[in-house]
Amino acid sequence: MPPQSPLTAAAIRSLRVQVKAYKLGDGGGLYLEVMPNGAKYWRMKYRFNGKERRASFGVYPAVSLADARAKREEARAQLAKGIDPVAARRLDKELKAFAQANTLEAVALEWLNTRAGCVAPAQITKTAARLRNDVLPRLGARPITEITAPEILAVLRRITERGAAFTAHRVRSELSRIFRYAIATGRAERDPARDLIGAIPIPTTKHFAAITDTVRAGEMLRAFDAFSGTFPVQCALQLAPMLFCRPCELRKAEWKDIDLEAAEWRYLVTKTKTPHIVPLARQAVSILRALHTLTGSGRYLFHGARDISRPMSDAAINAALRRLGYDTKTEITGHGFRAMARTLLHEEFNVKPEVIEHQLAHRVPDTLGAAYNRTRFIKERRKMMQLWADALDKMKAGAEVIKLPNRRA
Repeated sequence: MPPQSPLTAAAIRSLRVQVKAYKLGDGGGLYLEVMPNGAKYWRMKYRFNGKERRASFGVYPAVSLADARAKREEARAQLAKGIDPVAARRLDKELKAFAQANTLEAVALEWLNTRAGCVAPAQITKTAARLRNDVLPRLGARPITEITAPEILAVLRRITERGAAFTAHRVRSELSRIFRYAIATGRAERDPARDLIGAIPIPTTKHFAAITDTVRAGEMLRAFDAFSGTFPVQCALQLAPMLFCRPCELRKAEWKDIDLEAAEWRYLVTKTKTPHIVPLARQAVSILRALHTLTGSGRYLFHGARDISRPMSDAAINAALRRLGYDTKTEITGHGFRAMARTLLHEEFNVKPEVIEHQLAHRVPDTLGAAYNRTRFIKERRKMMQLWADALDKMKAGAEVIKLPNRRA
């Protein structure tokens, strides 16, 4: 007969294989089962709710005698609390598998996929790049439920230390959205990234270069009229300050969205995917009619120089400005026309800020809580756009710009 409990390490090492499997007890329900092929399995027999159960603790020698006894004591402690050790181990495995399947990287990728139909592809690409470069290498493999605010802060500080404070704030915001998505889908209970609001330096806002002096603006407008490049680019230069839309929206403008009879340009704002109306002043309509004779048979107002099926290059306006001798870093950029219009319309013509902001297609909550309404202030905006076009003509002519009285006074 094989030796009986208690077992010793030396006794286990000296065990011989037999034709049939046999068991060696160690007390407390723990025993070693020796198989005919020489494998030795740790088992524990116990009773739970009146039924006999058996737990497996692994294979010797990977699990030593001391390890097996520790597992037995752990199981006995669970039984004393009314917990079935086998059921508890099964649940623990399921929880670990759940955690592995719900790492920060897995949830982040799922969140990005849900945004594919809501934001521009370029925005998805930028967000994915920030996560891939700064977050996922350090936290991507961690279960999302285990990630703490200090861990996220360490990642954000690494970003700010390289001088990218704005990126750090974007990453914190994006992580917060990922955690909120995880909460909504049952993969997390709280958002640790939200606790870090204010924990990293506020980035210094870098404004686009813009000309806000009427005399210098007039010089620039005269330079546009004398531009010796292609006619479509000249038209783009003339319309950019007049319409003060986002540069990407101007260069991608399509003829199907232009109604010259109604003097309107209607399109979806790239940044917010909201419908927007640009009232066209008489001067803008005149430029567009002339441009239509050249590009009206195609899709885009400003098609590519080499491929008319594609819009004008995003660098075309700034390249034209540099050709005219303007420094696009310190003087004016394609985006700077928005700041130019906003500043002069408010300071020189006393136009109400909310009217300007709506024409800029910014999200300005109104008294009803709407984030943006394409027709709000539309009458005032029509008057403003004609006023602005007339003012640009006066600046270009070098005439004195007549300020409007302060309506709020």
